[in-house]
Amino acid sequence: DSGDSVSELQEWRPVIYRKCTDTHWLLLFCLFWAGLMFISGYAVVAGAAERLVLGYDSFGNICGRKNTPVEGANLSGLDMTNKKYVFFLNSCSLEIQNLKTSSLSLCVSSCPQAQLNSLEDLQSFARNNGSFLCVYNLNVSNYTLNPKTAQLCPTLPVPPSKSFPLFNRCVPQNPECYSKYASVLISMVNEMDVFHRILSGILAGRDTVIGLSVLALAFSLILVLVFRFIQTLLIHTLIALVVFGLLFVSGVLWWLHYDYRNDPSTELETEKENVKFLLGYAIFSTIVTIVLLSLIFVLRKRLQFAVQLFQIVGKIIGRIPFLLFQPLWTFLILIVFWVFWVAILLSLGTAGTAQSTSGGQVEYRALSGISYLAWYHFVGLIWTSEFILACQQMVIAGAVVTCYFNRNENNPPLHPVLSSISVLFCYHLGTAVKGSFLITILKIPRIVLLYLYNILNQKKNTKCLFNCCFCWVCGQESCLSYFNQHAYTTTAINGTNFCTSAKDAVCILARNSAKLASISCFGDFLLFLGKVFVVCFTVFGGLMAFNYHRELQAWVVPLLLVGFFAYLMSHSFLSVFEVAANAMFLCFAIDMETNDGTAEKPYFVDQELLTFVSQSNKLTEGQNHRSTRPFQDNEDGTELQPM
Repeated sequence: DSGDSVSELQEWRPVIYRKCTDTHWLLLFCLFWAGLMFISGYAVVAGAAERLVLGYDSFGNICGRKNTPVEGANLSGLDMTNKKYVFFLNSCSLEIQNLKTSSLSLCVSSCPQAQLNSLEDLQSFARNNGSFLCVYNLNVSNYTLNPKTAQLCPTLPVPPSKSFPLFNRCVPQNPECYSKYASVLISMVNEMDVFHRILSGILAGRDTVIGLSVLALAFSLILVLVFRFIQTLLIHTLIALVVFGLLFVSGVLWWLHYDYRNDPSTELETEKENVKFLLGYAIFSTIVTIVLLSLIFVLRKRLQFAVQLFQIVGKIIGRIPFLLFQPLWTFLILIVFWVFWVAILLSLGTAGTAQSTSGGQVEYRALSGISYLAWYHFVGLIWTSEFILACQQMVIAGAVVTCYFNRNENNPPLHPVLSSISVLFCYHLGTAVKGSFLITILKIPRIVLLYLYNILNQKKNTKCLFNCCFCWVCGQESCLSYFNQHAYTTTAINGTNFCTSAKDAVCILARNSAKLASISCFGDFLLFLGKVFVVCFTVFGGLMAFNYHRELQAWVVPLLLVGFFAYLMSHSFLSVFEVAANAMFLCFAIDMETNDGTAEKPYFVDQELLTFVSQSNKLTEGQNHRSTRPFQDNEDGTELQPM
């Protein structure tokens, strides 16, 4: 009110409106997660991910673990904890049809290292090594006495074999048997669909994937410290490392593609897929390298402004030190969710019913409709990940808004982070759900376009069309992510729903775009280089690790998954500075429009930020003189009105 005294105005701080927003979207998200829980329960009950890697015998027993009996199969439900290898009774004349082998298979504790020529040799091997190569219900003392030994024991002579570490199979070492065995194994793997080959690659390289994720976490933490205590030397060092990483990763990808393409032993479908994916990765990496190097060259003279910007942002974060710990709980929640998601995916990929045949053997029959459940599960990955990141953005924005609109520096807000978290969970979860859903809606068409592109890649006239569609969808997604951040900040200020907040944010950004865009682009570009740094060196570590396990592994797709996780980690940590800077500039714009710097309507902004904005605008517009009031005044009064 006009009658308020100056002292009362100086003590004023905006009230974060307590009003629930977009509650119907929160209800929709809960219903969606109810569907995910149903899929998870179904996958756990019907799936068995161990079958992809551990292997199983002809009676439904998974090697290396205890099993439950299958009705109608007398030899099922055995304890195979000490029997980790799959042994085929007729490994020299295997035949395959519809992913089924013609030979009986057993779980054994060790593979025969020497050739066994007689039944007596089988008895001696079983007694000396504890590895029984005949059917389980045949006692070792009856190997030479039972008239049905020919059907219950392996075909003689039994060639020497060694365990195959990836799938735990006993691979014959005899040249003739090995060639036959390898051809059957190649045919079997090639007949598997891409979904199951990818699952096999993820399971086989699970330790590497976990190690690379920890590496990405370490790089992200280092970058957080770099941007918190930023100096010009650190920026130049970071840029040099990014340039080196881009050039090195691009070179390694082209070298691996050349090495795979000219490898005469490339027969498996997974290895052929690796060649195709490596070519795509190499081309994409080269394009990104050229574009980023060009941008670094163009913006090299303005990096000092980026340093000043992050020093100001670091000053704000210094007032709220717990913001630096904000990405940690986000990262932990993301890790728990990703582990849960991958575990359900693996179980879903092996969902099937075990049915006994007339001979007492067991067959696993895949259930119909699994692919539709997998797509639903994949949408859950994108939407939930984006929702978790949106919650982090709202918490940071709320804390920055509370501290910015505080006139008394000697009386800072108490626990702004905890206050922002409580407001989010009590009032604004629906807004975060809606914003993350819009991002998901734009990501799904890109995935569908990629799927269609792989189907129609033989037609040259469709290539240009798909490239245009990819560029359009990626551009829309980037713009939406940018406006989402400002919508979350506006929601934290006014307590309005997502659509109203987005409209208000767009209006005020449009009025001040010429003054704010040139400032924020420096910081955003530098943060993007930090994310590229994390992804580059994580992918490089993945290339070196996965390249040593080529056989039967669709390792290029798990590598893409690692790169995606690395980007999400780096984005989660560095978004503290990105969201804080964007929220600070939006508050600054509102402050300039609401107040005029007089005693009646003083600014909330400190002099350092005001000077920085004025200097950066002078550089951008090439003006020698600029008014100390860079924004148009608004006569609405000192209270922050809905925009």
